[in-house]
Amino acid sequence: MTLTLTRARRNPYTVLDEMDKMFRVWRSDWSDYDSGVGWTLPVDIAENENELMVKAEAPGLDKGDFKVSVENNVLTISGEKKQEFEEGDKGSNYHRMERVYGKFSRSFTLPSNVDVTNVKANYKNGILEVNLPRKEEAKPKEISVDVG
Repeated sequence: MTLTLTRARRNPYTVLDEMDKMFRVWRSDWSDYDSGVGWTLPVDIAENENELMVKAEAPGLDKGDFKVSVENNVLTISGEKKQEFEEGDKGSNYHRMERVYGKFSRSFTLPSNVDVTNVKANYKNGILEVNLPRKEEAKPKEISVDVG
């Protein structure tokens, strides 16, 4: 009796299915650009003992293009980046447009120790910085220890 080993054949479509799944995940990262919602404002959030700081990158905008509000302990930064057209652009055919335009909105739930009555926003060099001070009672206090 002769024993013959055979390999199970792989379905050639398995690789294509895997590639299709990979591209679906990749495209989902771009859903904000395709859905008509607008674009996502990139932000950095940091904190120190006195305040929280939100820095949003928004080059090409004016301070009037933003709306910053705090309601029910939710910080919302919204606005619109309008497409720019130069005088000679009317007859131009664009071959590539990578800059994004449209409405944007980002909301962040704030911790209860933020003093929402003293929030400040400043826009300079394409960066919107929102400073959210902590309430006085929430700031760390140093307690001295008496030796008896």
